[in-house]
Amino acid sequence: MPKRPPSRPLSRPRPSPAGRDGAGARPAVDLASSPGHVLLGEFGRAHGLKGEVRLKSYTGEPEAIGAYGPLLVGDGRRAVLTSLRPAGGAAPDMLIASVEGVATREAADALNRARLYIERERLPPPEDEDEFFAADLIGLSAETADGRRVGTIVAVPNYGGGDLLEIRPETGPSALIPFTKAFAPAIDLPGRRVVVDVPDDLFEPGKPEADA
Repeated sequence: MPKRPPSRPLSRPRPSPAGRDGAGARPAVDLASSPGHVLLGEFGRAHGLKGEVRLKSYTGEPEAIGAYGPLLVGDGRRAVLTSLRPAGGAAPDMLIASVEGVATREAADALNRARLYIERERLPPPEDEDEFFAADLIGLSAETADGRRVGTIVAVPNYGGGDLLEIRPETGPSALIPFTKAFAPAIDLPGRRVVVDVPDDLFEPGKPEADA
């Protein structure tokens, strides 16, 4: 079965025109629950002593997050990414970012866990019916074809081998499945669900190998 395209914003975004960044503005609703905003990334811990910070990017090409212009932090502040570079390591979507106005480790630490959003109207639409925004998939119910609930989609990670869906059951640890038509044959955004084809033992812990 063919792979679904990346469940991310388009790899080559159209940069937003320069203009006033609206600093100090505050949204009327929490951006995390606003259908008018799309999650593009999330800051991690500080990197070094000069204000750099780790950034997990949810765009198809990780460094493309810098082409969207000013982004909205979850509390409504605006963040301008002035430089980006790969963080190295096994996660290709992890970057090291410099942020306008952030010049110390303490200021970078204050960004830890802050999420970055963009107004949905600023994004180019998906090019075909099998392309999705990661933010649209997170929170959907994962169900079998006969309607049995498996869990909730809580993340759409990519560790270099293709997009994955992280499914969290009602209790216990989450599990990962490939984001392909074989494992996720139907996406029902209006119905807030993903139809999945997974083994019954998906959430069972792996058994230790027997000693030779």
